[in-house]
Amino acid sequence: MKTTWMVRAGRGSENIEEFLRHGIVAMGDARLGPLSPSQSKADMLRLYAEKYPEEGEGTRATWASQSARFVSEMKSGDGVITYDSERRLYFVGTLSSEYEWAPQLIDSKPHMRRVKWTGRVSRDGLSASARNSLGAIQSLFKLGPDVAAELAEQAVALDTAPEQTPPVAPPVARPVEGKPRSDAELSAEMFDKAGAFVEDAISRLDWEQLQHLVAGILRSMGYQTRVSEPGPDRGVDIFASPDGLGLQEPRIFVEVKHRPGTPMGTKELRSFLGGRKANDKCLYVSTGGFTKDAHYEAERSNIALTLITLPRLRELLLERYEQLDAPTRAMVPLQRFYWPAR
Repeated sequence: MKTTWMVRAGRGSENIEEFLRHGIVAMGDARLGPLSPSQSKADMLRLYAEKYPEEGEGTRATWASQSARFVSEMKSGDGVITYDSERRLYFVGTLSSEYEWAPQLIDSKPHMRRVKWTGRVSRDGLSASARNSLGAIQSLFKLGPDVAAELAEQAVALDTAPEQTPPVAPPVARPVEGKPRSDAELSAEMFDKAGAFVEDAISRLDWEQLQHLVAGILRSMGYQTRVSEPGPDRGVDIFASPDGLGLQEPRIFVEVKHRPGTPMGTKELRSFLGGRKANDKCLYVSTGGFTKDAHYEAERSNIALTLITLPRLRELLLERYEQLDAPTRAMVPLQRFYWPAR
């Protein structure tokens, strides 16, 4: 099987739209200037020492190793994946160029390779072993053959309609290929993986359970909630206010969409906001994330509207977990985990 690489689209997948629109993967940073495949890892180490004297030697060594792999080790024809954390989708493609310096595409990531994106894979359909391996904190790493094979088997064409895929039962996790990491890197990876597995647990809830989870989080903040009964003409999914009757402000209206892989757009937001009053507060929860236009729509809205993605819902759950009532905690049971501070 051909070599396959993970290249992350920035923190929180912030550059995923540019990756897909331009057909690229890219890495930082501009301070290095253009690089060359003829540069050895030792050359990279010297360059990082010159450009980042304030950073520790271990940090510079990690960065130099990743840059060297991106510039020299990755080859046209290799497989490549990236991840959209809002939609919980891995995008699968093939590298179609050697290294290029392209600061005009993404300011923060001028080191670029072209990609032919061909498919996508829902994180919810992968085995726990694959999800654990793909949770590595590095911006760039080589996939093990088992994970690459599973992604290839699960991939569907980009224009295929999304569907709900039940999560696979967890097998024993396999390690990601690579050399031993520092304590700081291992710590960051543990917390990153833990967050991803909490999101997996939330994603496994059905739609009604997710509504009650959101309502439970609001109750932990001091609000009284009312969850609409299933059926047509429901109005809003959750209503919350200090008194539970809406006589005291804030009056909070909540819409909950549990469609992993399907982002909500401006049409859905406008439908939800129809009939809301100027002083109303609105939350729109979508486990499939939101389109870029939907984010712009929320920012311009005359009615206070907050968009809650699955990563943000996970953050709220963890922030409020100790204050949640027992039925809410039971939907996503978590246990405390200790890790050395340094």
